[in-house]
Amino acid sequence: MVKTLFACVTAVAAAIHKLPLVHKPLKIADRLAMGERSVRVEYTAEGQPTTIVINDYQDSQYYGAIQIGTPPQTLEVIYDTGSSNLWGSVVKPGIFSSHSYYNHAKSATYKANGTIFNIAYGSGPVSGFYSSDKVTLGSETLLDYTFAEVDNTKGLGPGFALGKFDGICGLGLSGISVDGVPTPLQALMSSGALSQNVFAFYLGTGTGTAGELVIGGVDPAHYTGEFSYLPVQNMVPGRMGYWEVKMDSWSVGGVSLGGTDKAIMDSGTSLLAVPSDAIKQLAEAVGAKPLGKLPPLNKEYLVDCNSPGPNLDFVLGGNTYSLTKAEYVIPDGNQCLFGAMGIDIPAPVGPLVILGDVFMRAHYVSFDFQKNQVGLAQIVKNVAIQV
Repeated sequence: MVKTLFACVTAVAAAIHKLPLVHKPLKIADRLAMGERSVRVEYTAEGQPTTIVINDYQDSQYYGAIQIGTPPQTLEVIYDTGSSNLWGSVVKPGIFSSHSYYNHAKSATYKANGTIFNIAYGSGPVSGFYSSDKVTLGSETLLDYTFAEVDNTKGLGPGFALGKFDGICGLGLSGISVDGVPTPLQALMSSGALSQNVFAFYLGTGTGTAGELVIGGVDPAHYTGEFSYLPVQNMVPGRMGYWEVKMDSWSVGGVSLGGTDKAIMDSGTSLLAVPSDAIKQLAEAVGAKPLGKLPPLNKEYLVDCNSPGPNLDFVLGGNTYSLTKAEYVIPDGNQCLFGAMGIDIPAPVGPLVILGDVFMRAHYVSFDFQKNQVGLAQIVKNVAIQV
């Protein structure tokens, strides 16, 4: 039986914690080596979703540190708003690997659980078993927190080998927590020690540019003006899990794109993910060409780095949030990858648009896990990270 109780303690009351995020964009060749980046949605015989998987974390290369155990063992994890469980690899890396791993035998605060853990991402499943230990995010410490030790990452294929991360810290809501394990956000809220039950991402642009995750508030250095707030809505009737908001409309170069009124803020997806009909329209509008004729080459697009391009506009809560061409292309040498891909999510979860890192680099985004709302503000780019 999975343990569902946990205790929390913090070193500093009412604190704001800043975690630096490393940015290492994948090259186009690396992305192709990862193969298909698909989405799985499983249903019961009654047609109700049992596993809803829409995040495409393996393409994301923003990662930051987390500490597990006593004395602390540091792992690099993707802070992913598209999932809600914490796991760390326990696979001892090879001699030429840059990965780290968790070894519970070296922790004085480890407690065995042993319940089997399985989670399915868009790229494949990982598995292992639950344990509990002391977990530290920034300066916030969660005692006796239930997480997963993952000993099988084969489902991720080359994504894990090419990636720089050792695990995933899910920052989604409880409705998508595997096995109903208390999420990191639930544990942080229960601690009662944060200034606000809010976190915010600043994703730096350019190769090697740092990003920042703030827990307990926002960083005024990275935005200007006021936040506009959007209520989080149920992803299916009676179930809230993703940071999903209503999208009033979206367009490219002033030409309306239809097909959905749902949008999800997902720090674990590097590109924009849109319905396949829309990706064809978008690609034509910006002059993008598929990398190839067959999957997965036909799922992603190259665009002329130097040609002009129209804005891509999203209307959320009555406000327009634009992406210029410079913001929706990803340079790789003399080539530019179009920062959008086609993904079809079946009803009732979809169809939807995933506003991944391409969108979050252009706008400062806060996530309020007490009021269940997303805040958007005008970003201030290229500001030094102060931790």
